[in-house]
Amino acid sequence: MALESVSGSNIFALTVQSSAGLESLANGALEKGIDLYLSGNYKEAVKEFQRSMGLAPASDNSIQAANYMANAYLKLDDTEKAIKAYKTSLALNPFVEETHTSLGNLYFSLERYDEAEKEYQEVVKLNSNGVNNYALGQVYLATERYDEAENVFDKVRRLSPEKTDGYFGLGQAYSGQERYEEAIAQFEAALVRDSKLYEAHAEIGYAYADMGQMDMAQTKLDFLKLEESDLADTLDRYMYQVDPPKIMFASSYDSSFPYKMPFKTALSSLDSYLATADAAKKFTMVFQFDKAMDRESVENLTNWQIGRSTSSQPGRIYNYGLPLSSIEIQMNPLPNNVYYNSETYQATVTFTIHQNSTADGTIDPTHIEFKFSGKDTFGNKMDPNFDQYIGFSGAA
Repeated sequence: MALESVSGSNIFALTVQSSAGLESLANGALEKGIDLYLSGNYKEAVKEFQRSMGLAPASDNSIQAANYMANAYLKLDDTEKAIKAYKTSLALNPFVEETHTSLGNLYFSLERYDEAEKEYQEVVKLNSNGVNNYALGQVYLATERYDEAENVFDKVRRLSPEKTDGYFGLGQAYSGQERYEEAIAQFEAALVRDSKLYEAHAEIGYAYADMGQMDMAQTKLDFLKLEESDLADTLDRYMYQVDPPKIMFASSYDSSFPYKMPFKTALSSLDSYLATADAAKKFTMVFQFDKAMDRESVENLTNWQIGRSTSSQPGRIYNYGLPLSSIEIQMNPLPNNVYYNSETYQATVTFTIHQNSTADGTIDPTHIEFKFSGKDTFGNKMDPNFDQYIGFSGAA
């Protein structure tokens, strides 16, 4: 029996029917994948999305399937496959704003800022609105490109003056540039537009802390403790981190040096061993810091200085400013040893006092100054108002 010839029109009809059938199957696989995704069966959902894309790779459903597949991979904590799925979607249609945004957000969360920036720039090309520019500005902040961030956020503010984003981002850029007063003004402008933008209150607290105005930062902290405890905790930790360390007091109980004794005190009154000519006696002073200190810094002897107070404040100068007698002894400016207790934040400073050759040396213990110029565990230098200690008035 002879075969029937197939005309061109029949071939076209069969092709159309076949294509329609494949697209119908692809659509069914997509719908099944979505149902599996919504039920939490992400592994099986991925299989259906892949099947949908394989049946009709050129259809609009493939883009949707690729994006759903990326979300499924994210649920499975497989970020690399999620990235690959987003890229597949963009290969099918590189002009989808939402896909570039999703991929940019994923890169940003992974701290892959260069790649995030490229995606956000593509988003801005497609739609240069305030939201998209704000995302790009956040990349500039994360990479400490504060001038570029300032320009972008200023644009956001002009695009959407009624919204908080531009003011908030500009405040962050100013903070990064250490323009704290200008930053606070921008955060306050954001709060005018949304009084419940608690992140702006926190940022104001950070700015005050960076300025060293801890009392103002504390005001914001107290407010956030009532309104937003998580932000309050973060601000509290930040304040602790940036606050310069201080010497709070000396422990009279643990210290062996009688630093409260008056001027013209005989060395023999400090310890009977010093009643002998040319004798030497070790003493200790135990200082309490207000925060965790860097051990190496505290135990570095050259960071300490011991000597006569030269303060110009009333009553603080050595021997009250009176002329010194020839028998007044001089202290060694460096300690013998320093031990730091990281649990109690205390430093034990050991030093030696030498008696003179006539065994009649005198000293003014209450005006012996102990000065420390080291740093805390965060690298902050000492608060210059609390880096010295004399027995007369305590820390200064």
